[in-house]
Amino acid sequence: MDERLLAFQRLLNVMDDLREKCPWDKKQTFETLRPLTIEETYELADAILDKDMKSIQGELGDLFLHLVFYSKLGSETGDFSVTEVLNGICEKLIYRHPHIYGDTVAATEEEVKANWEQLKLKEGKKSVLEGVPKSLPALVKAARIQEKVRGVGFDWDNKDQVWEKVQEEIQELNEAVESKDHSEIENEFGDVLFSLINYARFIQINPENALERTNKKFITRFQWMETHIQSDSKEMNKMSLTELDVYWNQAKKATN
Repeated sequence: MDERLLAFQRLLNVMDDLREKCPWDKKQTFETLRPLTIEETYELADAILDKDMKSIQGELGDLFLHLVFYSKLGSETGDFSVTEVLNGICEKLIYRHPHIYGDTVAATEEEVKANWEQLKLKEGKKSVLEGVPKSLPALVKAARIQEKVRGVGFDWDNKDQVWEKVQEEIQELNEAVESKDHSEIENEFGDVLFSLINYARFIQINPENALERTNKKFITRFQWMETHIQSDSKEMNKMSLTELDVYWNQAKKATN
């Protein structure tokens, strides 16, 4: 038997054992697993950004366990089995890739995405945006929304147009700030972020990854500052901004 099938069968068998014999595993439900799955997904995302292949391997294993666990729960309630889950995704992929399994021609990535969205509408979805999870973080959700509508042709022609929109939104934000209308400021700030995320797409940057890299960079530099300020027998909260800026510039050089 294929080694992959043997490994998957082993995981299924282990899951059966855990569900039958382990007090913790016996008590788990869809609801109790949900936050743990979200946490595992973020741990995988961190490992990917860190380019830590060993951790990626480990986190993928954790996610496989969760997927098998949900399938086990579904079989216990009689709603679905792991076999139905796997066959279901295979059938979906075959249906949504007619350029591979049918006569449709799709020579570029954009044509594939456009076909994908059109097929979803044929499946009964009333909107291309139905597939965007409500619980996604706002930044990720904005990127997904823009990708979805692009699939049906609702998009700018080039990045210069998008950058003009960014500048227009920044101007409107400045005007809102001058008006001191907090609700309007929030609206315009949201528009600026949305347009910047759109621009990121046009210059082929993942905004979530870019922001997280900046977060990690800031944390590294700030912690360098904390360590060296402490080693110099100083207290950060008693230092001036000018003094702190000296350490910040040193941190930038040291961490670069």
